[in-house]
Amino acid sequence: MDWLVGAPFFLDVDGVRLEARCWGPSPSEAASIVLLHEGLGCVELWRDFPEQLARYTGMGVFAYSRQGYGRSDPCDLPRPIDYMNSEAMDVLPKVLDAIGFRRGTLLGHSDGASIAAIHAGKVKDAPIRNIILMAPHFFTEPGGLASIHAARKAYETGNLREKLARYHQNVDNSFLGWNDAWLNSEFEHWNIEDVLPGIEVPVMAIQGADDQYGTIGQIDVIEAKASGPFARQILPDCRHSPHIDQPALVLGAIKAFLGRH
Repeated sequence: MDWLVGAPFFLDVDGVRLEARCWGPSPSEAASIVLLHEGLGCVELWRDFPEQLARYTGMGVFAYSRQGYGRSDPCDLPRPIDYMNSEAMDVLPKVLDAIGFRRGTLLGHSDGASIAAIHAGKVKDAPIRNIILMAPHFFTEPGGLASIHAARKAYETGNLREKLARYHQNVDNSFLGWNDAWLNSEFEHWNIEDVLPGIEVPVMAIQGADDQYGTIGQIDVIEAKASGPFARQILPDCRHSPHIDQPALVLGAIKAFLGRH
């Protein structure tokens, strides 16, 4: 893959076209940060965060839209409830190979943070030197499920569908792929805490104090069970998207963490 800074392009992974974009130096020139978006995210919804991250850290930054999101190919519905495991263990390694990843960081948000944790705990890819988890999920919580029910109502009766359609070319595929999986009755028992003891690299967890999708319990379980060094950053006046609600604090915390590890 040619590292084309700032220009949108597509990766072909097992015949699936994935939207992607790069910022900063290539993997042959510096360590890289790979961004893994949230359950309704995509490349474009990272906004200017990747560019700022490359500038703050001096590292290359790569983001892609998972299948079903942004301008990537649609996915088959319904998604299985173990879709994050499949992404972490089957798709992400091929994406890393495709971009020539040599060493660096996985930085995930929400679903993307869970995917990063699964990859670090199960795949144990040597080039992954540390992981940064923003608003991760390791088990379901009643408050988080209530917020996901509220998102469904906003999608069906409010303007959420219209807003998301600006970023996802197949908006129903994007929203229902996420929402239907989380609202599946079997998902109430979803739990990936078993991946945590296998995480031996340094971990930073970042959580908004007012996150509507998860409690600090999600962060506590990382500290209790992960095997590697751990740091946390709980941000005031911050909901589920720390990089949007508190960008300066997030960038500063990430730079300090990467400086230590």
